[in-house]
Amino acid sequence: MSEKELTFDDCNQLVRQFETVVEHPVREPSSVYYTGVDLGTACVVLAVLDENHKPVAGAYRYADVVRDGMVVDYIGAITIVRELKEELEEKLDTTLLYAAAAIPPGTDSLDGGAIKNVVQSAGFLITALLDEPTAANAVLKIQNGAVVDIGGGTTGISILKNGTVVYTADEPTGGTHFSLVVSGACHLPFHEAEVYKRNPENHKELFPVLKPVVEKVASIISRHIRGHDVDEIYLVGGTCCLSGIETLVEKQTGVKTRKPDNPMFVTPLGIAFSCTQEEMETKGKRWNIGS
Repeated sequence: MSEKELTFDDCNQLVRQFETVVEHPVREPSSVYYTGVDLGTACVVLAVLDENHKPVAGAYRYADVVRDGMVVDYIGAITIVRELKEELEEKLDTTLLYAAAAIPPGTDSLDGGAIKNVVQSAGFLITALLDEPTAANAVLKIQNGAVVDIGGGTTGISILKNGTVVYTADEPTGGTHFSLVVSGACHLPFHEAEVYKRNPENHKELFPVLKPVVEKVASIISRHIRGHDVDEIYLVGGTCCLSGIETLVEKQTGVKTRKPDNPMFVTPLGIAFSCTQEEMETKGKRWNIGS
């Protein structure tokens, strides 16, 4: 087995561990807990790691507080993050202090301050704010290739060379667009289409309907990786849960494409891995986000 395959297996194993602790939190003492807050367009996810950076708890809630990477319901976002925080604190019998968060690449000047303020207002000390694909790579550990985070509203792309991000981009088109197509094709209200789309049992039926949207996502990826000598693409984000999406992206881009077993949890885990005990404000100009 190649080193890439072993690394990818490690990613899948970590995600499976997280899925387990979402249902059955690990309540063993830890000197500190690190939380990743993923404010997604369709789903808010909190992932908690212990002092050894092992998953110990997690929670998520489908919500409509972020659209296209922008917070549109500030109070609602704070409420959800605070409630999920309190739920996890009760399960772990502790207080969660430190959290990191992420935003679509290139949007820090537009909405990075809002994300930061949501996390702080929910009761966390925020320690890091990074772009979503870069956060995902904390779990994927890619040295060379492209991480593509297809969320609810946007597709974010980070290209890595020797483990360093050399290019980032973010464009509209994501799960919301998938749901709109499902809504029209199946004659369902939008919120019902969202639920229908998430059920893997419906994916075989929906894939032909969603093929044009997936092809549009693939064209976005192709355009941004052109000229960067990308030999592999890694898909993460809740929208990538669509069965078969990786096969079509690979076909359209001509680049080998991999997808973790549950791509929805890769980014929140990566955000948690980026958390420290050092508050963001003490890191000076590294964080170009207004307080």
